[in-house]
Amino acid sequence: MRVVAIAGAKGGVGKSAAAVNLAFLSAASGSRTLLWDLDPQGAATHCYRMRSRVKGGASRLLGGKRDLQGFARSTEFDRLDVLPADGSFRVVDTVLGTRRWPERVIRKLVRPLDRSYDVVVLDCAPGLGVVTEAVVAASDMVLAPIVPAPLAVRSLDQLADFVQEQRPGLPVVAFLSMVDERKVLHRQMLDQVRSDRRFALTAVPVSSAVERMGLEQVPAVLASPRNLAAAAYRHLWAEVAERLGLEVDPAALLGALSDQRSAAAPTSAADRDEPADPMPAADPMPAAEPSRAEPTPVVDRDEPVDPFAGWFSDPQPPEA
Repeated sequence: MRVVAIAGAKGGVGKSAAAVNLAFLSAASGSRTLLWDLDPQGAATHCYRMRSRVKGGASRLLGGKRDLQGFARSTEFDRLDVLPADGSFRVVDTVLGTRRWPERVIRKLVRPLDRSYDVVVLDCAPGLGVVTEAVVAASDMVLAPIVPAPLAVRSLDQLADFVQEQRPGLPVVAFLSMVDERKVLHRQMLDQVRSDRRFALTAVPVSSAVERMGLEQVPAVLASPRNLAAAAYRHLWAEVAERLGLEVDPAALLGALSDQRSAAAPTSAADRDEPADPMPAADPMPAAEPSRAEPTPVVDRDEPVDPFAGWFSDPQPPEA
């Protein structure tokens, strides 16, 4: 069994989006997968159409010898279960603080799951506290989404130092998240991290398909598989799986995604793999006199791309 923690010092960088999509890809790749939502906001839980509630709350879940599998809930997708968030997780530091060895609690809870799961994905709340210590002790890898900004890269240094203090040698793999190549700074950061071995080769672009997950409650890699962000998540999972020693067959993965997608009822244009229509002009020209202005580039478009192409191959839109 492999345990992947998606963590970071900053919030709003795409941790839950990564957790939702990577857990789904893990299951689609054939691995029995559990997504444990440790963030009291419960975004990952919501994206799988579940209620953020655990019977007994954090005190019951973490305060004694409990079988985590008894708290897990099945999803509509094969081989994928979710252990939902709970509002009481906001005081989980206090709950763990009452234990003699708080940093060992999550490891002891996760260890028996190797009989039922091949991969466990931990979606962590932002911050570097007692919970993060316990997560680091239980994980085989820490995956850190980083937005393309100098201060965000500095937060990676803080996370890496924190992990090395708690568990020297544990891999910390960062990836750029919410990238907008129309911005000069983002393009500069892309060039900068290409030579930084702490970063994965994959960068995830900003995408309305990812933002819609909160509304559609379907992973973006399933709802809009030809979207650039969905392709980036597939490539990212291939990188993570390789580092963890898991086998991923790209053709089999895409076939599984196609089967899952065929079974799901489409709910929007994105579900039907149709590109989103651009916003209509405020004062459209008459049909007899079509506008000769260049169309506004749409960065988040659902066009076929190579799912394992690495860096974005589409032409860069003009700077904003």
